[in-house]
Amino acid sequence: MLIPLPLSLYVHIPWCVQKCPYCDFNSHALKTALPELDYIDALIDDLKQDLTRHQLMDKQRPLHSIFIGGGTPSLITPEQIGRLLREIQQLIPFSDNIEITMEANPGTVEAGRFEQYQKEGITRISIGVQSFQPEKLKKLGRIHGKEEAIHAAQLATHSELTSFNLDLMHGLPNQTLDDAMSDLDQAITLNPPHLSWYQLTIEPNTLFYSKPPTLPDDDDLWDIFEQGHQKLTAAGYVQYEISGYSKPDFQCQHNLNYWRFGDYLGIGCGAHGKISKADGTITRTVKVKHPRGYLNPDKSYLAQEFVVTPEELPFEYFMNRLRLREPCPKAEYSERTGLPLSTVQPTLDWAIEKGYLADLNDHWQVTEHGKLFLNDLLSAFVEDEE
Repeated sequence: MLIPLPLSLYVHIPWCVQKCPYCDFNSHALKTALPELDYIDALIDDLKQDLTRHQLMDKQRPLHSIFIGGGTPSLITPEQIGRLLREIQQLIPFSDNIEITMEANPGTVEAGRFEQYQKEGITRISIGVQSFQPEKLKKLGRIHGKEEAIHAAQLATHSELTSFNLDLMHGLPNQTLDDAMSDLDQAITLNPPHLSWYQLTIEPNTLFYSKPPTLPDDDDLWDIFEQGHQKLTAAGYVQYEISGYSKPDFQCQHNLNYWRFGDYLGIGCGAHGKISKADGTITRTVKVKHPRGYLNPDKSYLAQEFVVTPEELPFEYFMNRLRLREPCPKAEYSERTGLPLSTVQPTLDWAIEKGYLADLNDHWQVTEHGKLFLNDLLSAFVEDEE
């Protein structure tokens, strides 16, 4: 039997003003009036069905965190975000120190609502800046400018939010090392408690995939990462996961729960969920992807539900857990998968022999060498399934 794990909630808002050419998330350009009231009603109904499906109506597992992502959630008015949060709390209690994050674009309208969102219950805003350089923003299809991004960060700084994050990308089309460092310098000057700094990757089903831009080569990407990492470290940021940097005590608790293989419900178009049941099984769910189907009252919100097999669990666990820079407790593997350590011991022994992992008595730690070969390390757990 699995021990009760921290429980989070992901809420997906699928609409954007326009679709960015690099984005492979489930987002849709808004072409008509936003069906705000209907969608919030559907989200609440979706959650009720999930709580019943997963037998969580006894309210014994409070919510550890909520993350409202998209799309552009800040297209929803503060009043309706507040209604959603109040309805959620009626259905399932909040932990005393719950983190409630909402993604937002730095456009003037959205940024002007930060204070209102905070009053409605949002504790943390994640601002999608991506770059501060006009030509890069245009290439990425962003609808804000440099000054709007700076202003949004300043508003977040002077608000009563517990924390805020800036999303910044590197490895952009035709980006030089100086370009990338200039973006980081500007972000550091704004002093966000948390900074997500991730590399642009070209994903299928995006405009960039069908019309690939010219990206920096591998050597340039390494120089950008290496110098950027040094710059962030010197500014007091700690890299706690592959793309996440924060000031001490400002890690994103929602993301930490993902990477520690915690449980989470997912409501909204295309949202994913993962729940550990009392009988030891781990279930994943996927909701209907398109807004039209999701809002159809004659159809289920649920598109897929399946049990993760014991053969799949080692890879799923380590794929998440080894993103983190913190040591991984050995006991946690069995606690969160229900499997004995013997199921992965040969692979762990191999990884330690290769120098990818260090054995620290009660913990494992990815080594500096292992960070360079993380894909090889994770692939070994897939091979264990065969």
